[in-house]
Amino acid sequence: MQSSNNGIYKRYIKRLLDIILSLVAIICLSLLFLTVAFLVRVKLGSPVLFKQKRPGMNEKIFLMYKFRTMTDERDEGGELLPDDVRLTKFGKFLRSTSLDELPELFNILKGDMSLVGPRPLLVQYLPLYNEYQKRRHEVRPGLSGLAQVNGRNAISWEAKFDRDVEYVDNVSFVGDWKIIFLTVKKVFAREGINSNTAATMAPFKGNQKE
Repeated sequence: MQSSNNGIYKRYIKRLLDIILSLVAIICLSLLFLTVAFLVRVKLGSPVLFKQKRPGMNEKIFLMYKFRTMTDERDEGGELLPDDVRLTKFGKFLRSTSLDELPELFNILKGDMSLVGPRPLLVQYLPLYNEYQKRRHEVRPGLSGLAQVNGRNAISWEAKFDRDVEYVDNVSFVGDWKIIFLTVKKVFAREGINSNTAATMAPFKGNQKE
């Protein structure tokens, strides 16, 4: 019975909750949206939004929205400077508080994403996944997920993927709400924002062992 209930939730109720909760959040946080957008424009310039193609459910590509957190500073050759140089103090604040993620609520409303699921990663990672890791795309990517409440950027890629597949195999109403509450706790604690090796998470370069 529990398995059947989880199937109904995954197939029907989860999407309905995504629509309702994302719409309510957008309305309730509209003043915060405008405030952050204004500050990003003043401190980091235009465009205010960072848009990037990401793979969603079944590896379907969509355009993900975030508030920008980096400058466009370039070297003499016109190449962008390293992330740790372009990531300003204000940008770090946006990331540590997850305010940069707010525009993803529109992705959730559109159906590109869910409130809870594996985080949408870069398109160039798709050929690097093994069959096990590809399973993370069996569900919609999420604003937060099991990996985010169990280390976020401070854990290894392998650990992230293990958590992602674990989530895919155990989607449930109770599990999603646990992740939502733990996400709020993590945001206030500002835990796991950076990896141990970079200003942001180190790039995924494929699997050393199959």
